Amino acid sequence: MEVWVFASVAAALFQTVRFMLQKVLSTGPLSTAGSTFSRFAYSAPVVWALLAVGLWWSDTALPRLSLAFWTYACLGGLAQILATVCVVALFRQRNFAVGITFKKTEVILTAIVGMLFFAEDVSVIGWIAILIGLVGVILLSRTPDLEEGFGAALSSRATALGVTAGVLFAVSATTYRAASLEIDSDMPVLRAGVTLACVIALQCCSMAAWLWVKEPDQITAVWRARKVAVWIGLTSLAGSFGWFLAFTLQTAAYVKAVGQIELIFSIIATVLFFKEKITVRELWAVACLVVSILVFVLAV
Repeated sequence: MEVWVFASVAAALFQTVRFMLQKVLSTGPLSTAGSTFSRFAYSAPVVWALLAVGLWWSDTALPRLSLAFWTYACLGGLAQILATVCVVALFRQRNFAVGITFKKTEVILTAIVGMLFFAEDVSVIGWIAILIGLVGVILLSRTPDLEEGFGAALSSRATALGVTAGVLFAVSATTYRAASLEIDSDMPVLRAGVTLACVIALQCCSMAAWLWVKEPDQITAVWRARKVAVWIGLTSLAGSFGWFLAFTLQTAAYVKAVGQIELIFSIIATVLFFKEKITVRELWAVACLVVSILVFVLAV
């Protein structure tokens, strides 16, 4: 199995743990924006320290970063911030596993964005696998309190937040891949590390400025919640590096499709940690997404 597959699975695992921690903080001392900021505040110093050590150890100079790189990095960073805010807000609407699954509309949206703007190809079998996964997402659009009809379910707040997050994560995935490919280096780990360090620095500064103006109390709240928030930062860093490495090696749509294994991790988290119940319909929906992953991996 290729490196990008392992990187995608590891990234999905770390991302699930990070969302679990953010769910805890978002229902406690931190606001939605504060919980989002915590992932950047506690990961930025670590990633820059690791990058500095890596460059020194390998005796490698920091590569030149073009205007195109910064454009893609800024666009991807902003899209990821907004997408994370949507996901944290989504946790207030439905349970953990369903919230993660709504977010997974990003898979088909990543394929579409990559095809339209970056000329990235997806095979016929790949599209079939993605569409099977989409069936699972549609099944999950029927919330327990919205049984009036399919149209009402699709127009719910939870669905809107999930789809919006999917679009924004699709934009961030494709632009992160584009940014990493702008770096003139034959070392995927270096390209992934430099891109990640620059993006996190941009996100940390922009989120800090926003909170300073809109929610200044949340900056100190993030510090007070450091015993949990620091783990959000570290798991976020590990997950992000996995995604960035995979994006450097493979088309964003393929990476995100394999990353749907996160659903299995989220089911485990839902049952074991949050003691939330999963309905039979939701299990059927998740089964569709699992089939989608298997078909996709075998096809690729």
